[in-house]
Amino acid sequence: MSGSAGTPPVLVTLAEIARIAGVGRAAVSNWRRRHENFPAPVGGTDTYPQFSLHEVEVWLQQENKFKTPVHPLDRLWPEYEALGERNAAGSLVAEVGLLLSGGGTIRPTGGKASDRHRSDLLKRTLAVADPDDGRATFLLLLERWLRTHVRQITATSTHLAELMLSIADLEHPEPVFTVLDPACGTGTLLAAAGRRWGAGLRLLGQDNDATLTRLAEARLAVDGLPNVSLCTGDTLRADAHPAADADVVLCDAPSNDRDWGHAELATDPRWVYGQPPRTEPELAWVQHVVASLAPGGVAVMVLPPAIAARRAGRRIRSGLLRAGLLRALIALPPGAAPPYGVGLHVWVLHAKGADTRGEEEPRAELTLVDTAQHSTEKAGIDWPAVTAQVTSALSGEGTRGSVSVPVIDLLDEQVDLTPARHVPRTRTATIVDLRRLWARFDGHMSEVRDTTAVLARLRPTGDDEPTSLISLGELERAGAVEIRSGQTLPDELVRQGEPQEDDTRVVIGAPLSGQAHLWLSSSAVAQGELDGSLTVTASQDVVVSVLARAFDVQVDADAPSVLGPQLTLLRVKPDVLDPWFLAGCLRSPANVQQAGTHASTTSRVDVRRLQVPRLALAEQQLYGEVHRRVSAFEREMREMRTVGAELSRSLGDLLATGQLPRI
Repeated sequence: MSGSAGTPPVLVTLAEIARIAGVGRAAVSNWRRRHENFPAPVGGTDTYPQFSLHEVEVWLQQENKFKTPVHPLDRLWPEYEALGERNAAGSLVAEVGLLLSGGGTIRPTGGKASDRHRSDLLKRTLAVADPDDGRATFLLLLERWLRTHVRQITATSTHLAELMLSIADLEHPEPVFTVLDPACGTGTLLAAAGRRWGAGLRLLGQDNDATLTRLAEARLAVDGLPNVSLCTGDTLRADAHPAADADVVLCDAPSNDRDWGHAELATDPRWVYGQPPRTEPELAWVQHVVASLAPGGVAVMVLPPAIAARRAGRRIRSGLLRAGLLRALIALPPGAAPPYGVGLHVWVLHAKGADTRGEEEPRAELTLVDTAQHSTEKAGIDWPAVTAQVTSALSGEGTRGSVSVPVIDLLDEQVDLTPARHVPRTRTATIVDLRRLWARFDGHMSEVRDTTAVLARLRPTGDDEPTSLISLGELERAGAVEIRSGQTLPDELVRQGEPQEDDTRVVIGAPLSGQAHLWLSSSAVAQGELDGSLTVTASQDVVVSVLARAFDVQVDADAPSVLGPQLTLLRVKPDVLDPWFLAGCLRSPANVQQAGTHASTTSRVDVRRLQVPRLALAEQQLYGEVHRRVSAFEREMREMRTVGAELSRSLGDLLATGQLPRI
């Protein structure tokens, strides 16, 4: 249904259409180009159009485009999104879970139309739910909700949860009666603990987001875990379980929260090992977790890597080591958990220095494990290998990528606990890196040879007759090109690291290629296009960096991209101007000298004064193809330089340690 009077319209994106039809997104884009009767957009932007769900479903049925059977919940999900802000859909998902588990009842609504629509959606969801597996229905809806709101909610992955449980199981071999998660989110860790240690387990959780707490309650209910106590509130300021005495604490701790209560909690008795600095809220969570453990209890925490080395927290790290509380620190590969561009750490702590394995004195060593080698660009993270390495190291077995360091050797001015600084790099790992790097280098060399074979045949013409030129300003007035300036970006929405589904690349300055990965969500980009606050490229747009000292021009072959304030977008009329020809001409050094202001080191190039030759479109395209090959040559040379530097470092490592293989 597309919505009735008083209810929000149900709109879907191209990605959602692909999910409903059971095909890839590229197939939907092809349908839109090839079929004149494909539904027209009714919302969104040119870059991220939105379509009526009802019209799309009618068209898919008429054209027989349902390639594979689609779960009925996939067709209902757009209606959940149409409810508006995340809490409305999240609360409804939680209600579905509680009803399917027998822990709730449908409350009739007789009020406004939106309430009636919500009640109707709830009933239709229950009608299509699997009567024999309500858990699967709830988890599917929860996964859709988390994916939709990935920018606002950080969820612990199933793989990471299982790794944390394996560590806790190994470090606490005695029976586990109570498990606490003081930042439980949607209950991933508590649910995993219930599955591992049985339904009789006492599960305690708290989160400051009421919707997440409700979802966690539903998640544990569908798993049939009865002995549960979940509360909503700020854990550090108002602990709901002050006498938890937990056998195991599992915590994927919040990070970078500067408003965690530094001033008002200055005299808190939990800060046994030092008051956490205002900039180190994660160390407040560490001490809270330690205070929540029963004697002999074990805590497994996920923390940012900077906490292991930042100078501000060295006193607390030192105190934890001296007391024998911190027993192991594990570096995960980048991509194991949000933020995906950073390799997070797992800390393993034992309560009050007591060891559950019978040692009378606290161990005087810290086990450090670096699992970075178990991640590849193509295959992602090898979680079984990560788990095997970690469990072997914690069991005291000698394993590559791990080391036990005497605590006394770590108690220097820095107290730097970063595993990579202490774990010796193995000869085998370095040789594997060398093979991988040489393969990449050879690939780029091959591309360079193919490109230069064409470019080397080019010869200047003997025609000395000057070619007539035209400025971009004149082309703009003639309607051949549209010029837009980049704009200031919403810093709070821009993130760095690996992109999520439907993320859009952010470009902030020169060089226009090879930049750090910055991203904005599709919803933020669509809203920015609607209100004019963002400049977003389309396929074959030309992007210009206008600072004279960092002038650069590129055709955006990876559009869409969001442009920052020092950039300008040029959108050509394709039947008049070839974008590759335009980009090649604009990059001329003489052009920059002619159009620059030269007033200071921050002088800008006036793009409207840049000039291009007056040529027919067919001739432009010939020149454009040459520039396309030149751009490919530049790209491969940049990659060769990067890979060459990595090769030099790896060879240097082998040379410095006397491990260089014989030639």
